[in-house]
Amino acid sequence: MTQKNLLKYEQVNLVNSSSTNNGANRNYVILGVMAFLFVAIVGLYYVKWSPYYAKAFLAASKHSIGASIVSGNTAAPPSPSWGTAMSYMTAYFKSVWKAVVLGLLLGSLVQVLIPRNWVRRFFGQANFQSTALAGLAAIPSMMCTCCAAPVAVGLRKRSASAGATMAYWLGNPVLNPATIIFMGFVLSWKFALIRIIAGLFLVLTVSYLANKMVNEKEIPEVSQFELDEEDQSNDTGNFFIRWMKALWPLVLETIPAYLIAVFILGAVRAWLFPAISPEWGNRILVIIGLAITGTLFIIPTAAEIPIVQTLMSFGLGAGPGVALMMTLPAVSIPSLIMVKRVFPVKVLIFVASAVMIVGIICGLLAGLVI
Repeated sequence: MTQKNLLKYEQVNLVNSSSTNNGANRNYVILGVMAFLFVAIVGLYYVKWSPYYAKAFLAASKHSIGASIVSGNTAAPPSPSWGTAMSYMTAYFKSVWKAVVLGLLLGSLVQVLIPRNWVRRFFGQANFQSTALAGLAAIPSMMCTCCAAPVAVGLRKRSASAGATMAYWLGNPVLNPATIIFMGFVLSWKFALIRIIAGLFLVLTVSYLANKMVNEKEIPEVSQFELDEEDQSNDTGNFFIRWMKALWPLVLETIPAYLIAVFILGAVRAWLFPAISPEWGNRILVIIGLAITGTLFIIPTAAEIPIVQTLMSFGLGAGPGVALMMTLPAVSIPSLIMVKRVFPVKVLIFVASAVMIVGIICGLLAGLVI
């Protein structure tokens, strides 16, 4: 074989080898995405879609979805104590533990099964389109703010933009379609309409503005991937090892602080939700106070509905009720702690303040029209 023919032969082999490798990588990517979608669909059906379908009929027929997790059927929660803390913590985690497990699974799997360039393409731009797409993706998830937090962390570490990640995180609890349906049957469709309009503002506008406040290099958890974006070493190798490397930090850096914060808030909930009386009505100080409480406190998905229903049965006005309805599900101290790894503190303060202000404005308007 001449030197010219040998060179041509080597070039053909190189092309064939490259094509084979590209085909194998493409198949690996497709299998990974399909595996992620399988876990997401099966998990969400078991944890969210099926139970909520049944609960919708309960809400429609009885105009209730259960007792308030804060105070039961009474006007005020029990006094602060270790027992009070433990009882709330037990009730809370009994309600959310399946969703917490699913959130950790999805938050870790998105880092090892979904290609980083896919996340960048759909959710990686600091523009309104990425924010809106992420908000849309949040709607079928229907998780509470803490259960969605591990997925938000996973998306950020996979190079989603700050605004898109924030839209997904806020969109889960605020635009939850099941909760909005329950709300219409239990509280009123006016409450549901306010939730939709104000929720869209929070998810789209506030999240988009968060992009303007973020310098990715300020966040080591995120910038380490951006600075080495051509390195594909994180997308190859033993799947189980890569998954454990994603899952274990997620568990270690979110769950302990989460447990402690829930315990403390459960203990002091009597200070955050004092006894209601008809004199409270729609006073502006009550609206402001409960908007602050709602922003700080943590609840399971849709728990704001029986909380508001119970408090209104003891004389709380529609204005403070709407303020709680908007702020309770959106953020909380535990959920803010869980995502602090991937957002600057100034962004979290901005979002929490925005939630509080939106709650106050909605409460003031509701006091006039409901």
